Amino acid sequence: MQAPIAQAVTVSLKELQDGTVSFDSLTEAFGPSSLGIIIVKDLPEQFQQLRAQVLSHASYLAALPSSDLESLESPESKYLVGWSCGKETLKSGTFDTLKGSYYVNCAFYQDPSLQSAPADGFPDLPQYTAPNIWPPERKLPSFRPSVEALCSLIIDTAALVAQACDRYAEANIEGYKPGYLAHVVKGSLTTKARLLHYFPANDAPASMSNPTPASKEEEDDDDWCATHVDHGCLTGLTSAMFLDEAATLPVPEPTPTTSLPELPQSPDPAAGLYIRSRTGDVVKVNIPKDCLAFQTGEALQLITKGKFRAVPHFVKGARAVGGKQRIARNTLAVFTQPNLNEEVQEGLTFAEFARGVVAKNYDNDESQK
Repeated sequence: MQAPIAQAVTVSLKELQDGTVSFDSLTEAFGPSSLGIIIVKDLPEQFQQLRAQVLSHASYLAALPSSDLESLESPESKYLVGWSCGKETLKSGTFDTLKGSYYVNCAFYQDPSLQSAPADGFPDLPQYTAPNIWPPERKLPSFRPSVEALCSLIIDTAALVAQACDRYAEANIEGYKPGYLAHVVKGSLTTKARLLHYFPANDAPASMSNPTPASKEEEDDDDWCATHVDHGCLTGLTSAMFLDEAATLPVPEPTPTTSLPELPQSPDPAAGLYIRSRTGDVVKVNIPKDCLAFQTGEALQLITKGKFRAVPHFVKGARAVGGKQRIARNTLAVFTQPNLNEEVQEGLTFAEFARGVVAKNYDNDESQK
């Protein structure tokens, strides 16, 4: 049965810039009985072009030869830098081969010369301190500049959402440090971007296991991307781009820098972002193409002492459709996170908190390699 579609709280970029978003709106968006998500409209003019370009690159990237993709992997970072596919486990215990991810450290937001957080004092956290790996310019010439530009725009917007949260927290949380969340978002060297490519149904990499059969999907709706909460502060999300890769790929050489033709909507209405509400109900949330969404994570929940709550959510890719279409789903998530030495609650740094989260999500025992 199709989950109901929920209407998320929507605010304009100007309201955020002017500091006029009401506390009621913030409580409705992020509070204990909320969906934990807010949508921001009226974004800068360049946003839609950058979105189309970056999300197209997810398909270009996933179409590279397997040898090229292997050269973009970073085992030393627990596959949390560069290309990753089949390294994460789903709730069923199987490895997730339904999507490919490209992880980027966003320290460049602070300093263009930085490609990761500094390793000093944190030799055991290479997932944050290993340098970025970028695809060769000769293969994907506009990949890096477009990803950096879009991530920077998203972080700029996240900082404005953080300022609104700070106003609320300063008025409602005893002892809250003024401007703390905005400081965390704007000053972070650990913010991480994840460009996601959900492979067309029955089209996972040949070396991997097949995607979950349709009958199994009916039982385990969230098995495309197991239900989870993000562990950062605010997660910026673009709307998904749906593509018919049978019509758009492969592309002529050299790879063009223009955007791929985007379908007006998913052929599978069930594909998309789902949230488990505070009452345990599952609802679907649609993000307009010209907007950004921001979800709450566990670090924000700790920082606000539970006033704002992390949102459990999962994602479903598009199921197989009739004919020769091969429908892929591409999107970008930017996880704004505290610096490794920042406290998310008294006596607990983000580094200590993140170690537990990564250990839970990525099992690197030799028996599973």
